[in-house]
Amino acid sequence: MSFDNGLRMLPPVSQGSVSQTKEVGRNTAYGVHDTLREGFRTVRSEIIPKHPVENIDSQWQETQEQLRMTMHRRAFGLHAPLRLQMEKVLVSQPRRIPVLPVSNLGLEILEGRDQTIDYEDFLGDPHLSTDMMDPHTAMERVLGLGPL
Repeated sequence: MSFDNGLRMLPPVSQGSVSQTKEVGRNTAYGVHDTLREGFRTVRSEIIPKHPVENIDSQWQETQEQLRMTMHRRAFGLHAPLRLQMEKVLVSQPRRIPVLPVSNLGLEILEGRDQTIDYEDFLGDPHLSTDMMDPHTAMERVLGLGPL
C-alpha cells in the first residue's frame, strides 16, 4: 500500500482504450473459451469499454482504505497505519473449527464496516450454506489425520 500525499476521495477515472482484450482460456486445459465459467462470448462485450462508474465502483474500497490510512498517518504519525495493517493481518487469520460459521467482527471493526449494512449481512446466512461437513471429518482434514 502506498501512502501518497493526496487525500483522494474517489478512485482515479482510468481512460480505457476503445477495445479490451480478455484472456481466453485461462481456466481451461485447451485454451478455449469456457462458457460455463465466463458466460456467453459476444463481440460487443469485448469491444465496448467499461463505464467510468464501473471502474470507480471496483476501486472504491481500496481508495477509501488509502484515504483512511493517509488521514491516520497525518494525524497520529507513521506508526498508526502500520499498526492497523498489522492488526488486520493478525485478525484476518483466526484459528477455529472449520464447520463453525465465520464471523470476523474484529476485521469489520478495523475496516470500519461494523456500522454499515451490506448485502453480505442479510444474504450471507450460514444456515443456507450448501457445504456442510461433519465436524470430526473437518478436523481430521485440517490436522492431516484422516484420509484425503
